[in-house]
Amino acid sequence: MLHLVEIDRYNYISVLDLSVSADQRAFVATNQYSLAQAYAQPECVPLALYAENRPVGFAMYCLDEDDHQYWIYRLMIDQRYQGKGYGREAMLLLIERIRGLADEDHTCVYISFEPENRVAKSLYESLGFVPDGRILYGEVVYVLEL
Repeated sequence: MLHLVEIDRYNYISVLDLSVSADQRAFVATNQYSLAQAYAQPECVPLALYAENRPVGFAMYCLDEDDHQYWIYRLMIDQRYQGKGYGREAMLLLIERIRGLADEDHTCVYISFEPENRVAKSLYESLGFVPDGRILYGEVVYVLEL
């Protein structure tokens, strides 16, 4: 069973050691970049994804400073743990967490991804995300009503 864990001085090295395969690197920022972004943008919430006591991935969400909406900025599952359903389980946990934070001004969550990332597209669509018609920084934007 997957669970979300705050990143701290005890587990950040193991999060930095996680990576996707070479053919997926164009689809997701490194965890190093994401942790630096979270440091510079304190509205970001970086989380380790743990299966029991083992880190298997990384996620980050935020209430975006520019549009004041919830976004899932990152989701990555380490190459050694892909194909086990952790991506879907992580998304469900993130959606549930954001749903618990939502209010009348925040009734949806956004995510963006590289148009060539068919695996991400399939996963997000299976969870109810739909295209919102925008492309930001070369990525397709999808939205889920909470």
